[in-house]
Amino acid sequence: MISSGGVLVVSGILFAIGVVGVLIRRSALVVFMSIEVMLNAANLAFVGAARNLRSMDGQLFAFFVMTVAAAEAAVGLAILIALFRRRRTTDVDEVSLLKW
Repeated sequence: MISSGGVLVVSGILFAIGVVGVLIRRSALVVFMSIEVMLNAANLAFVGAARNLRSMDGQLFAFFVMTVAAAEAAVGLAILIALFRRRRTTDVDEVSLLKW
């Protein structure tokens, strides 16, 4: 059985990987994937803390985070497709002006 400290360490590592992906990468698709990794790291921390505290609250929060992540993916990918059709690129630097 994995200890609660180990779960939080893995969660922190996953979150750090997500932050590095958001800060370094230029493709909007990779940025969205990195945000999903950060949300999954938060889910892991919530569930790990819930197991340690013997409570269902962390799992409830994780469920809500998954709901927000699904909505973010749907809306974000729709915006990304619209930007790609208009600009023919997914480079974050080129679409950051928010001008059509």
